[in-house]
Amino acid sequence: MEEKNTSKAFPIQRVTSAELCKRFNDGEYWERARRGELKQVVMEERISTLLTTEKGPIRSQMISYRTDRDEEIARVHQFVRPDGTLAASGRPDPKRLLEGGILYRLEKKPKK
Repeated sequence: MEEKNTSKAFPIQRVTSAELCKRFNDGEYWERARRGELKQVVMEERISTLLTTEKGPIRSQMISYRTDRDEEIARVHQFVRPDGTLAASGRPDPKRLLEGGILYRLEKKPKK
């Protein structure tokens, strides 16, 4: 599958999870997607066994938020209950965000 707006097209800035979440929340990307201003494209989906306290099968999803020109501006992970509500924190967990021509990505974990 070809990705739009790959890291080769934009300079990458590595940030902490907290900073990425703040940028995502301040930009209201999830709210914009829920209003239909951004398309949500499921990139990966599988049944998760991580949330054992939940009833029923929980889906783990990687979602791309895209503009009407099919440009990816955010990518998130989320756990979805059978009724469609989000499990875990109840919000999507951003993994990358394109703002102001900069691709914000999570800091790399040090190799052991």
